[in-house]
Amino acid sequence: MKLIVGLGNPGKKYEATRHNVGFCVIDELAKNLNISLNQEKWKGLFGFETINGEKVFLLKPLTYMNLSGESIRPLMDFYKIPLEDVLVIYDDLDLPPGKIRLRQKGGHGGHNGIKSLLAHLGSENFKRIRIGVGRPEPGEPVANYVLSTFSPSEKIEVTEAIQEATKASETWISEDFLAVMNSFN
Repeated sequence: MKLIVGLGNPGKKYEATRHNVGFCVIDELAKNLNISLNQEKWKGLFGFETINGEKVFLLKPLTYMNLSGESIRPLMDFYKIPLEDVLVIYDDLDLPPGKIRLRQKGGHGGHNGIKSLLAHLGSENFKRIRIGVGRPEPGEPVANYVLSTFSPSEKIEVTEAIQEATKASETWISEDFLAVMNSFN
């Protein structure tokens, strides 16, 4: 079993914001893999399908970013999905727009959504794809920045990064994550 989670905030107001790149990847995966995100339970929107003999779950937590762990843990527990089969996709201020970085584990790096996951999962040993959204200008509050939309040039770069993260996620369904990291980092 594989669980691929995209972090973001629910609602039209947040759709095109920097904080919602994880949701964008899940939407692309749902389209590419023909998985309907039609089940709402455990504070999330999810769907699953069997792909090449592997049951694949896609999840968009509807808790708002800072409480994402409240959605992921119950779904993992119900379906008995082990931590090593979880991949989380989210925005990263420390990477320039359009860059992606895959990691097998790590800390929260100041990201409140990841802080919530660490608290609810009790471990930092889950796979991640970080999508760069850049840093705010000096003096601009981080909260305002991550809830803002991309400039036209950033949008082109980030759209490419979303496609790359989607391909990496699809590849992980049938390949070892270390091999996927070597291909996409």
